[in-house]
Amino acid sequence: MIRIAPGIEIDERSIEERFVRAPGPGGQNVNKLATAVQLRFDLAAAKALPEAVRERLGRLAGRRLTAGGILIIEAHRFRTQERNRRDALERLVALIRRAAERPRPRRKTKPSAAKKRRRLTETRRRGEAKRRRAPVASLEE
Repeated sequence: MIRIAPGIEIDERSIEERFVRAPGPGGQNVNKLATAVQLRFDLAAAKALPEAVRERLGRLAGRRLTAGGILIIEAHRFRTQERNRRDALERLVALIRRAAERPRPRRKTKPSAAKKRRRLTETRRRGEAKRRRAPVASLEE
């Protein structure tokens, strides 16, 4: 079990890893070894996650979530397979932790009277400056 937050744990068996050839640095091994990791987590089947966390995770995942509800994280930052595996898992845990945090509700606020006064004064000042730039009408017209 991978502990995410208090009360939230995911089973390692719900995570599938696929190894593919990585783009970028790798020296002589770049075309021989599959060092990049494609971590797949079935969000739809993750019953260990509360429903609210699953919904927020789906929104946070964005393009990484397939139509079938599978979250795919690709890691190819490092040259070794083991470090890429750790990186992918850390990124998944961080994403779930972010989804587990409840967003603070927004409180409606009103601008103060002084703030409104300052805004209107500044608006009048800008308007006056623009009026002064306008060409003066000639008397001959």
